[in-house]
Amino acid sequence: MNFRGKLVDTSQVVTVQTDGEKIAAIHRREAGDAIGGDDVWIAPAIFDVQVNGVGGINYKAKDLTVEKIVETAAWMHRTGTGLWCPTVTTSSEEDAVHGLALLAKACEESEVARASFVGFHVEGPYIASEDGPRGAHPLAHVRDPDWDEFQRYQEAAGGRIAIFTLAPERDGALEFIEKVAATGVIVSIGHSGASPERIQEAVAAGAQMSTHLGNGAHAELPRHPNYIWEQLAADALWAGIIPDGFHLPPAVLKSFYRAKGKERLCLVSDVASIAGLSPGIYGSESGLGQSELHANGKISLAGTPYLAGAGLFLDSGIPNAVRFTDASLSDAIEMTSINPARLLGIEDRVGSVDVGKEASLSLFRWEDGQEKLDVVATVVRGQVVYQAA
Repeated sequence: MNFRGKLVDTSQVVTVQTDGEKIAAIHRREAGDAIGGDDVWIAPAIFDVQVNGVGGINYKAKDLTVEKIVETAAWMHRTGTGLWCPTVTTSSEEDAVHGLALLAKACEESEVARASFVGFHVEGPYIASEDGPRGAHPLAHVRDPDWDEFQRYQEAAGGRIAIFTLAPERDGALEFIEKVAATGVIVSIGHSGASPERIQEAVAAGAQMSTHLGNGAHAELPRHPNYIWEQLAADALWAGIIPDGFHLPPAVLKSFYRAKGKERLCLVSDVASIAGLSPGIYGSESGLGQSELHANGKISLAGTPYLAGAGLFLDSGIPNAVRFTDASLSDAIEMTSINPARLLGIEDRVGSVDVGKEASLSLFRWEDGQEKLDVVATVVRGQVVYQAA
């Protein structure tokens, strides 16, 4: 199969030839049957490490099924996202195990899910109890770290948990971080009101990432020191940031980009389950009331200014990163491809358009100033999983 377009890192127009699941050749010759065109960008498949659900389907919902999980893939592929980490947020153990087990079953039964799901992300329940850092997570299910419970989660997931977000200030958290990190799972700091000293201790214990840095935080903090500065300054920590323009104002996004550097950042959508639906008011599974999806993609608790999740995918987040920071298109793509691959230690397989790598690609049209990628096709392991009409 052939794909034609401009490589995002060099702007060179090429034909990418695939053979099965791999990229077999990259050359300048035209191919009459190629998908794309000289005005189309070819990038590694957009890779999002934080996706809570989409299209009205929540990965921890009681009525979740394998069929619904596979349906989420079609929603994501339309946005150019070919790879992602399904994320199960704070809930009862029963609901979390149910969701993780179904996600694992989907990977076993569906080639599409198996190819697109690059490990699972568990966000909570071992997070801060207090308002602000807890965000929209249900207080009733927030609790201290439990190693035995984590093992039950991982067993249900078939060993596929790749990222685990927690608040390091909780009782027993440091020992828990050491144990989890020793299994190869990325421990991420999030929904935390920890002291700077505890952030340092968490890093020393094995934490490697900050989950949606700048969010899941107090509305007001000491000017300095505080846990946001501490995580920005920690060279050992990767940072996930939400570039929707709502979770982080443009000036903050730009400052985080400059402080952390593109080499240690992953752009994430953190989309909620109602992302992709028509604007309106929807029921909430957080127990905090109804959520309102606005026409601009913002999600808030209905009738309030408070955020209740994200509604914009990375096909909007990538252009936002270019508009709001010093990042080029190539830089933004790196933060949604090779960086998450490096974070998870799979950069030898995915994350760049190179011969021998997995043929997972995003093809799109985009010009400077455009607010959204015009997705042409999404390719996962050599299969065209979405193609625009």
